[in-house]
Amino acid sequence: QKEVTEAAAGDIIMFAGIDDIDIGDTLITNENAGANAAEPLPPIAVEQPTVRMTLGVNKSPLAGREGKFLTSRMIRDRLFKELDRNVALNVEETESADRYMVSGRGQLHLTVLIETMRREGFELEVGPPSVIYKENEETGTKEEPWEAVEVRVPEEYVGGIVDLFNQRKGELQDMGIEGDEGMSVVKYLVPTRGMLGLRSAMLTASRGTAIIDSVFDSYRSSIAGDIQARDKGSLLAFSDGTVTTFGMEGAQDRGKLMVDSGSDVYKGMIVGIHQRPGDLEVNVCKTKALTNMRSATKGITTGITAPIDMSLDACVEYLAADELLEVTPTKFRMAKNPEMAGKKKKGKK
Repeated sequence: QKEVTEAAAGDIIMFAGIDDIDIGDTLITNENAGANAAEPLPPIAVEQPTVRMTLGVNKSPLAGREGKFLTSRMIRDRLFKELDRNVALNVEETESADRYMVSGRGQLHLTVLIETMRREGFELEVGPPSVIYKENEETGTKEEPWEAVEVRVPEEYVGGIVDLFNQRKGELQDMGIEGDEGMSVVKYLVPTRGMLGLRSAMLTASRGTAIIDSVFDSYRSSIAGDIQARDKGSLLAFSDGTVTTFGMEGAQDRGKLMVDSGSDVYKGMIVGIHQRPGDLEVNVCKTKALTNMRSATKGITTGITAPIDMSLDACVEYLAADELLEVTPTKFRMAKNPEMAGKKKKGKK
C-alpha cells in the first residue's frame, strides 16, 4: 500500500472520512459545481430478507458459565456493527429490551452470523426461524417467498426425496439423469417455510449422498394451512441435575438422546427426540438406589446408545415454534420457551 494523490480508471483505492456510504453508491467530484463529474453508476439492488429469527440475552439456568459477552448492550452493538458490511442483513428492535429481530437471506445466512458470534465469545438465546410475508400492492393478497431447489442424488434415493418435497408443498419442475454416474437431478419450487428443516431430512433419506442447491425464486401467493416440519416430539428433562448412565438407560427406550453422561441439564431442556408425536418428560438424572437387597438381574447390564451430535444447523432446523436454542462458545442446548409454556397452561385452564 502507498499513499497517492490521484487515481485513474481501473485503479483500486482505499480512503476514509466520508459518512453514510452504502455498497453500490457512486462518489463523484463536486469541483466546478460538478461540471466535470462522471455519470453515477446505477445502484446495486440488494435482495430483500426472506427469513427472520430472534437473537437475545441467554436466560437459561446455565447461562454465563462460558461466554465473555453476555449483556444486551454487547449483543446490540455487535449486531448493528454487522450491518456495515452485511448489506442483506436487517436488525430491528423488539418490544423486549434484551431481544432483537434479525432478518436475512435464508436460514444459512443467519446461522453463519450466529456461528461467528459464538466463536467470538457471545452467549445467545435464539428463536425458531420464520419466513417474512408480504402483501401484494396490486391485489392485496398475502404472499410468501419461494425457492428454486436442485438436488443431485443417486437414483435409488429419488423416491424418498420426491416424497419429502411433496410433503413440503413443492412443485416439480424437472427430473432426469445426469452424466454416466447414475446421479438423478430433481428440480422443485418450494415455499421457503417448507425448506426450514428440509436439508437434514434429505440427508437422512439419502444417507448423506444428496447435493442440495437452492436460490430465491420469487414471492407467490401464500399456501393455505401449515406445512408439517417435524413429525416427532421432544424428550424433556424432568428436573435440574447431571445426566447419569442409569437415567440414560431408562430414557433411551423412549427415543434418541442428545445428551451424554455427566452433562448438566435443567427442567424443560430438550434432551432427545421422542419416538412418537408429542413431548415427554424423562428423568435422565435418576440415580440407582443403594440398598443391601440382591436382585436376580443384578449382573445384567444395558448398553448405552451413543447420543446424537447436534450441530448449529441441525439445532436451528429442529426448533419448533415453542422452543428456543441456547448458544454458548462450546455448547448448543435446546429448551421449551417458558413464555409459550405459560400461555399454554393458561389456555388449558
